[in-house]
Amino acid sequence: MTHVCVVDGTGAIKWRGVCATAPEVITKTLGRHARGLCRVVLETGSLSAFLYHGLAERGVPVTCICARHAKGVLSTRVNKSDPHDAEGLAQMARTGWFKSVLIKQEATHIDRAQLKIREQLIKSRNAIANQMRGLLKLFGLRMGKACPGEGRG
Repeated sequence: MTHVCVVDGTGAIKWRGVCATAPEVITKTLGRHARGLCRVVLETGSLSAFLYHGLAERGVPVTCICARHAKGVLSTRVNKSDPHDAEGLAQMARTGWFKSVLIKQEATHIDRAQLKIREQLIKSRNAIANQMRGLLKLFGLRMGKACPGEGRG
């Protein structure tokens, strides 16, 4: 779930609530409660790229801000909770007092994911091969050296 806080130009809270963490749901929620929206601010995090691109595709003016910078501002507040953090981010968006960060294109994220998956598969394959070698040694069997690329026709 995502906590949402909408403030007007003077900083007064117009609406505060919770919605599902999905770009289409957040867009509908903002459409109902934030007419004339100037800016949506997200903190960097594991879902920030997904939300950023999803909101941008739907025409929502979105900016992603550095979580470290936001933490410095939000930690000065008395009550540290998700609803209060949403309000703090809304106030930061209103004043413009934040450092925005670049969100990479989706193609870049896909390329990185493919490379990380390949890396993990290679590590897993090597771990399984080493486990098999160790287990076979218990029975006096020794496997020969495995050479990459051999046996491929």
